[in-house]
Amino acid sequence: MRYNEFMIEGRNAVIEAYRSGKTIDKLYVLDGCKDGPVMTILREAKKAGTIINYVPKEKLDYLSSNGHHQGVVASAAAYEYAEVEDILNAAKEKGEPPFIFILDGIEDPHNLGAIIRTANLAGAHGVIIPKHRAVGLTATVAKTSAGALNYTPVAKVTNIGNTIDGLKKEGLWFVCADMDGDLMYRLNLKGPIGLIIGNEGDGVSRLVKEKCDMAAAIPMKGNIDSLNASVAAGVLAYEIVRQRLS
Repeated sequence: MRYNEFMIEGRNAVIEAYRSGKTIDKLYVLDGCKDGPVMTILREAKKAGTIINYVPKEKLDYLSSNGHHQGVVASAAAYEYAEVEDILNAAKEKGEPPFIFILDGIEDPHNLGAIIRTANLAGAHGVIIPKHRAVGLTATVAKTSAGALNYTPVAKVTNIGNTIDGLKKEGLWFVCADMDGDLMYRLNLKGPIGLIIGNEGDGVSRLVKEKCDMAAAIPMKGNIDSLNASVAAGVLAYEIVRQRLS
C-alpha cells in the first residue's frame, strides 16, 4: 500500500508535527542517519512513544510521494486517539453498561475500519487497539469506517493485557472470539462487556486469551474453518446486542 495523505515528509515538517502535538503512529528513519536534526526528531519520537523503524533509502523512497524525505518520513494518525477513560465516560453519559471492542493485533486497515463501523452501529462505546504490531488510524481506516470514526472513540494502548486487568476493576467481563470456545448462543453476554477480536491469521494471542472470562465460537457449516476478522466481530457484536435487547 502506498501512503500519501497522512504521511509527513522532511525533517522540518516532522519536527513541527511533533511540536504542534500531532499524533504520529510510526516514524521511518534512514538507517545509520544520526545527525543533529534527526537526533532531535528521535528525541521527540521517544517522548511521544512513537514506534521507530530504521529503514533503507528504498523504503523511504517508496513511502514518499515526492522523494524529498531527507531521510525521515512520519505516519500520522488520520484522527486523534482517545483515552480508555473517554470510552468509559461515554458509557456513563449514556447510562449504559460499557460495551467495548478490544482488537488484538488487527493489521489490515480495511478490517479495522469495518470493525469500527460495526462497533458504532452496534452501540459500542469505543474501540481499543494495541500500539505495536497493529494498524493505526490511517486514511484507509478512516475511509472504510464510513464516518464512524467521527463518533466512536478509539484508544491506543501499550499493553492489551494490562488494559484488560484495569477494565476488570471497572466491572467488565471479557469474551474473545475462539473457534474452540463455547457456542456463542450459550453464553451470557449481558452487562458490562469487552469483545476481543484477534489477529487475522493467528487469532487472539495466548496471553490475552488467558485473561478472558469466556471464549465464544461462531457456528459454521461450510467447508472452511474461519471468518474474516471484521465479519466475526460483527456476528459476535450483534449477539451481544440481541442479548442486551432481550
